[in-house]
Amino acid sequence: MVKISKGKFEFLEQLSDKNGVIAALAIDQRGSLKKMIGAAKGSDATVEELSDFKTLVSKELTPYASAILLDPEFGIPAGKARAASSGLLTSYEKTGYDATEPGRIPDLLPNWSVKRIKENGGTAVKLLVYFDPDEPDEINDVKKAFVERVGSECEAEQIPLFLEIVTYDEKISDKAEYAKVKPHKVIESVKVFTEPRYGVDVLKLEVPVDMSRVEGVGENEPVYSAEEAKKYFLEVEKTSPIPYIWLSAGVSAELFQKTLVFAKEAGSKYNGVLCGRATWRGGVEAYGKGGEAGAVEWLRTEGKKNIEDLNEILAENATPWYDKFGGKDKIEVVD
Repeated sequence: MVKISKGKFEFLEQLSDKNGVIAALAIDQRGSLKKMIGAAKGSDATVEELSDFKTLVSKELTPYASAILLDPEFGIPAGKARAASSGLLTSYEKTGYDATEPGRIPDLLPNWSVKRIKENGGTAVKLLVYFDPDEPDEINDVKKAFVERVGSECEAEQIPLFLEIVTYDEKISDKAEYAKVKPHKVIESVKVFTEPRYGVDVLKLEVPVDMSRVEGVGENEPVYSAEEAKKYFLEVEKTSPIPYIWLSAGVSAELFQKTLVFAKEAGSKYNGVLCGRATWRGGVEAYGKGGEAGAVEWLRTEGKKNIEDLNEILAENATPWYDKFGGKDKIEVVD
């Protein structure tokens, strides 16, 4: 039997669809989204426009998503506009990292805490860490302690912690070269942060390969055969003792949907997705050119289609989060 606190269990249920799959929408981007809106309208975007666009996405698309990921800086109105059936994941980290020092060291929003996130209706905390398992211990130990602190906060408040791991290598800038080491980076990172001391409930993972470089799938020069790529997906499945979901990482809706089917064929029993730009990217252009009315029209047509197509794929290929523990009957809910 696996023990899960009553609070965390109930929140995980709220974050999942009727099949126990986490079909979540992500729009916690801040600076990057503001730039996207500015580029679409041909002039600098305001913070009001940033918040407004998030709110439109939340209102129009959460009826079709089990949860939405938002930031507390510009996303609070969007959280209040979400469908009652949709859970709310809240980002706890500052956007980006300090580029003036080595190691991509993370930091938390200074005027937020897990307690405040929960008080504002959050049903899960999302924490992003840039991680290279091959960097020196003096860098990685800072990140490990960082996750431990947030894990302890979440345990105290009985709210799930979703850890997003984004891997990198400062010595490799070429995407094709990085694709060769990415599987190792992702799998080793999973080994680290699924240790119980970190208190992570769900991993929010990038897929372990660059799908654009998989033979027969992507459009770029292949780095892996399909069979090699499938082995890496299976390795993630074998390595993680806790539920995990895939993030879309900015790829197109079409490639992300292909990826989800590919992962299932490889033996990955993933538990859902957190899909951002692949769902709503086209809405930014519509908002920049046609304002709220343009965005709403796009979201109600193309945006809705993107998320419904994704939901169909999840229904056929994803597995309930509690299956990672052998089913609900293998979970002991404790106060």
